[in-house]
Amino acid sequence: MAEEFGLDLVEISPNADPPVCKIMDYGRFKYEQTKKQQEAKKKQTTFQVKEIKVRPKTDTHDLEIKIGRIEKFIAKKDKVKVTVMFRGREITLTQKGRELLSKIAEETREYAVVEQESRMEGRTMHMILAPR
Repeated sequence: MAEEFGLDLVEISPNADPPVCKIMDYGRFKYEQTKKQQEAKKKQTTFQVKEIKVRPKTDTHDLEIKIGRIEKFIAKKDKVKVTVMFRGREITLTQKGRELLSKIAEETREYAVVEQESRMEGRTMHMILAPR
């Protein structure tokens, strides 16, 4: 029957009892499938995780510049990982590091939301901001 129409006989479900087959133009079917996959890929959103590094003794003006960079990254729909690095005896200033991260979260709350709260890993403390 498929040869009469100039089409292909395609086995849809070989494990069914009886097996299910369909008469179709297999080349066109494969073409439509790839088109659907390409369309789905176009609609897919991708993002990167950008990183901003600060120290516990970072001054206010430098912090404002870092916050400006965070705003640009968030505007591009990227996530931002804010890292506070502690060197040497600065490890005792963990409370100051937490205050710094909370200040950054407060400054950016109009356009960013805290996805992961601040947490300490070794000599670094970090939090992740995502677009609102």
